[in-house]
Amino acid sequence: MNLHLTTPFGRRPLTAAQIDAQAKAAGCPDAITVNKWSVFRDIAAARGRLGLSDRALAVLDALLTFHPDTTLTRGEGCELVVFPSNAALALRAHGMAEPSLRRHLAALVEAGIVIRRDSPNGKRYARRGQGGAVSQAFGFDITPLVARAAEFAAEAEAVRAAALALRIARERLTLLRRDCMKLILALEAEGGEGSAEPLRTRYRTILAALGRSAGLADLGTATEALSELSVDVGKLLLAHADASDSSGNAFQDERHKQSSNPKLPDTEPAFEMVEKEPSAGLEPKAVDAGRSGGVRGATYPLGIVLDACPDITDYAREGIRTWRDLVETADVARSALGISPHAWREAQDVMGADTAAVTVAAILQRCEQIKSPGGYLRSLVERKRAGEYSLAPVLQALIRARLKGRENPVPADAVNRRLGR
Repeated sequence: MNLHLTTPFGRRPLTAAQIDAQAKAAGCPDAITVNKWSVFRDIAAARGRLGLSDRALAVLDALLTFHPDTTLTRGEGCELVVFPSNAALALRAHGMAEPSLRRHLAALVEAGIVIRRDSPNGKRYARRGQGGAVSQAFGFDITPLVARAAEFAAEAEAVRAAALALRIARERLTLLRRDCMKLILALEAEGGEGSAEPLRTRYRTILAALGRSAGLADLGTATEALSELSVDVGKLLLAHADASDSSGNAFQDERHKQSSNPKLPDTEPAFEMVEKEPSAGLEPKAVDAGRSGGVRGATYPLGIVLDACPDITDYAREGIRTWRDLVETADVARSALGISPHAWREAQDVMGADTAAVTVAAILQRCEQIKSPGGYLRSLVERKRAGEYSLAPVLQALIRARLKGRENPVPADAVNRRLGR
């Protein structure tokens, strides 16, 4: 292979990356044909590994629009050289400023995505021969998209595989967090409060070691620790149950049956019926901005919310002591529920940050009955807009359900006492 290296115009140096890109382009077989947008999607997926920003991708997208064909094939001529002016290129890059345009073009060249084919005076243009065919062109050569298509595809696949592995690790961690917390609660319900407290401390320590942007290794460490914790709690729970069976009596057996969780209904709207119940006596109280960490709005005492929705504490890194803690924890929980950031922001805008956080906590508490938490939150937001949504009956129902699980029947005044009425 006889490689003729081209050098850039002016003071721009010829770098090792540019030499490598030209060598790969020269060694590309003529028979290879690729879809330019398919290659672009692979480059976009692997942009972090290639050292490209979103803005550089916007410039590459604009460059590709100047090539008339969707398929790219390396030939003997200059078919894969595009030569738009900076003004035309900036226009297709959604009005990008020229200094930014030059910077991102340089990034594409240095990453080996395009090759500069500069004219003697640095201008971009084409000479046409007989019949109007381009005989010589100066501009940006996009042959590397053909030559490196397989490489870009492999990089993109590696990125997608890593993202999938991270998502699976997070899902497994979420399941273990739920299992550990509910096993600890079950141990407490069986009378093992003394044994449960060290386990709670161990649980909190494991979660505290996780950063906000934990990687696969950190998630793996936390998952292993939570897995061991769940085994230890399970052993204690079984041992406590065996001890209770050996020393129990008929009354204890009957009480155990009554305190078992009843079968939950399959209805999607977990609060559909309870929202129609009266809520007199449960009026919202103004939240002190200083005490709540800056979260403003009308809501209910934090203790009542946590008593009604205890599952939300599973997602708190260092406990929930203020309303700001609840809002931040609800943001973590909504991600685990599959609620989009847009739906979460909309709920905060319409309901207020504190009410949106309590609503997410309530949805989490009844998540097994709700097929689409994101869609359900949006429906509650619309009801709030129409003035048809209130937290009072939701909290009443949740607290009544918790009390019903402990004693049956539930006296009406027990619910009222729990709500501070």
